[in-house]
Amino acid sequence: LVADLAAAQRPVQPEPVPLWWDDQLAGLDAAVWWDDDRRHLTAWAAREGTDRIAALRDAVDVLALVEGLPPIAVLRPPPGVAAPATAVGRGGSGSRMLDRVRALLAKAESTTFPAEAEALTGKAQELMARHSIDAALVEATAERGDAPGGVRLGTEPPYPGAKALLVQEVAAANRCESVWSDDLGFATVLGFPADLAAVELLYTSLLVQATAAMLRGRTERRVRGGSRRTKAYDESFLNAFALRIGERLRAAADEAGQEAAREAGGERLLPVLASRATAVRERLDDLFPGVTSKRLTVADEEGWASGTSAADRAALDPGGSAPARVSGSAHRLRPPAGTRRRGAADT
Repeated sequence: LVADLAAAQRPVQPEPVPLWWDDQLAGLDAAVWWDDDRRHLTAWAAREGTDRIAALRDAVDVLALVEGLPPIAVLRPPPGVAAPATAVGRGGSGSRMLDRVRALLAKAESTTFPAEAEALTGKAQELMARHSIDAALVEATAERGDAPGGVRLGTEPPYPGAKALLVQEVAAANRCESVWSDDLGFATVLGFPADLAAVELLYTSLLVQATAAMLRGRTERRVRGGSRRTKAYDESFLNAFALRIGERLRAAADEAGQEAAREAGGERLLPVLASRATAVRERLDDLFPGVTSKRLTVADEEGWASGTSAADRAALDPGGSAPARVSGSAHRLRPPAGTRRRGAADT
């Protein structure tokens, strides 16, 4: 019903309508399929195989839900609002480079050979990292360059905290900031267009890889007779996977940045990246001034070890710098006491 409402509103949306708006409608398959707005609910009931009374009840529930939603930060101008260029999370659906990255990540997710998955995702990472740096250098010379924008990534159950941690780690490696709204079921990622596109693509792919690896580890554990405390195992596995992947991403990002600095000149590239990092952090402070920390816990040592091992076999991603924040009731996710990120400050 909500998708139908969005489709019905599209023809009367005030201009300008940003590209990302239509991209999201397409992603929802939101299109006007009915003939008469006045008969929409009747047609929808028939399409869903329900009666009109149940359809009316569903419509009232939807209205109550929408009216009761809490206010959230406006990340980018909606239709009808003219504004300077802002980050668009998907980087444009027509980008051939992004299409190539999606194809590489799809192969990485489908292969059963870890070495092949790593090679495929490593290539995707290389493409995204170079694209991000090239975009930063081009924007630095533009009269009206991009400003930091944002995207929201779902962290619905099961294990929403582990998913939010994975978002945070991928975001940090791609010069973005992440804030987890645990009560709303999503993480908000703030950054520049190319970096947001990388976070979206890589987070989605790594979540698929992590889930598949977790299920394999759970099966192996059951074969060995360790079938108890499955939830604790899964959560510890995913938390460890996220933190170890974050280490790998930051290392890969540093390497890509050093190579780009040699080619473009560090005196040219480094100030550009530093100014963009400052702009993203200022955007974070404006939208989420009350971020606090929340420490993770590990309830299953075997799950933690297996998750770390799986992350070492997983596919890589592109990146940047700066630790990201996570909030919902505004809090940052922190590793369990006693753990330390290699190459980063203890959090």
